[in-house]
Amino acid sequence: MSILIASLSLSLTACNQSAETSAPSAATTIGMVIDDSVITAKLKAAIVSDDTIKGMDIKIDTRKGEVLLSGFADSQAQIDRCTAVAMTIPGVTKVDNKLSLKASTQTIGNKVDDSVLTASVKTAMLEDAIVKSTDVSVVTRKGEVQLSGFVDNEKQSIRATEIAKGVPGVKTVINNFKIKR
Repeated sequence: MSILIASLSLSLTACNQSAETSAPSAATTIGMVIDDSVITAKLKAAIVSDDTIKGMDIKIDTRKGEVLLSGFADSQAQIDRCTAVAMTIPGVTKVDNKLSLKASTQTIGNKVDDSVLTASVKTAMLEDAIVKSTDVSVVTRKGEVQLSGFVDNEKQSIRATEIAKGVPGVKTVINNFKIKR
């Protein structure tokens, strides 16, 4: 399973390389990418097996051992538990928990609408030359879009936010991006 995830990550990373680099970021080796993929896979497995937090829609991005969590939680206890679980995973050096509390319950209609918005935002980003859409995680709840992941520079972060705001039906956009270091 870990090898499959690592292979997919490497494929996506290789497909996502561009000749233009606007900001220098520290070199990332293939070994680091594999290590980060293993961390992400282990954390996903730990979250699924944890009774307090399983079932939550959490996006996990890892870069050089730093874990970025985003999505929505039912309680502050779930948010805190996610950080605690992440810190137990070997190789995790830091956890940046950007999980938000759910404001209220969601109807089936809200869930369908949010799925459509998430797909629309991702599609719009795929069509953009500036945003590396494979580096972007999108979570939507009641029209509120959370963007997260590790991007090369501030220009990509700003552009992704602009794209999401331009999608019809998006009420607000929360930018939880981290600039690659």
